[in-house]
Amino acid sequence: MKETPVRWSFVGLGLLFGTVLGCTSVEAKTHSFDTAKIEKITGLKGGYTESENVYKVSSPRTEAKVSVDRFPMAPFMGLTSWASFTPGTDSELMVMGDLTLFQDEVNPVMSALLDNGLEVTALHNHFFFDEPKVYFMHIAGEGTLETLATGVRKALDTVKTVRSASRTPATTFGRRPLPSTSTITAGAIETVFGVKGTAQNGMVKIVIGRTVKMPCGCEVGNQMGVNTWAAFAGSDDHALVDGDIVMFEKEVQPTLKSLRKSGINVVAIHHHMISETPRTVFLHYWGMGKAQDLAHAVKAAIPTAPAKE
Repeated sequence: MKETPVRWSFVGLGLLFGTVLGCTSVEAKTHSFDTAKIEKITGLKGGYTESENVYKVSSPRTEAKVSVDRFPMAPFMGLTSWASFTPGTDSELMVMGDLTLFQDEVNPVMSALLDNGLEVTALHNHFFFDEPKVYFMHIAGEGTLETLATGVRKALDTVKTVRSASRTPATTFGRRPLPSTSTITAGAIETVFGVKGTAQNGMVKIVIGRTVKMPCGCEVGNQMGVNTWAAFAGSDDHALVDGDIVMFEKEVQPTLKSLRKSGINVVAIHHHMISETPRTVFLHYWGMGKAQDLAHAVKAAIPTAPAKE
């Protein structure tokens, strides 16, 4: 067998010595990256795991005391933001991480990440009965060390900005109360979305279905829960919208960017099903403003690909 020249790293040598008795060939890692630069840009100390060629930085959340079911939680118990870097295949590096955030930090941090070249891949809770409420934002990205580390730093700086304004996490979006009786004009909302809605007690809901195939081979759609919906309450001049957008995986980042650009708050990103084709992700959102402005913002974010891919 023809030998191929290899530039050995300490990781590669470790693999060689660990398998020398029975292995006929060893592929060494040929990438290297500047971990000191990652620390400098992110402002965080980290640690290197040689066996995986990964450098991980972390930031324990210590600004506010958190309890879960009345138990005081230390950062060690899962209240630490982190980001891990490793060499990429088509790019210099890739990053994955999980940011521990209070409710008033979630959307400013999401915007900072999206505006600086990183992706948001999930948003959910890890606890019940936590005080104050804590959410976890999973992130990813590929690119240069400079871009990825800067994106992480921007997110962390955004957290600091929010907390410097108030050490106590907010418990409301801070908007003025809605009218006690809803009077949304259904026709105006239906015109924006181009579909017929349903109305109840002055509230209006729009539902748009998609179709996927389950492992059984069954096709499921709107009435089985594969749908985007938007519900409006309040008045035409002062309304709220909440809802759910169903996305194929490649549509997630453009949808997030569109909603955040319009000032709509993203409150959850997760799966509703397992092993469906194509793979779907569901995004839950909340916004307040004029009813038609909200409708246009949501409509602009909804993926327009055919129901089947």
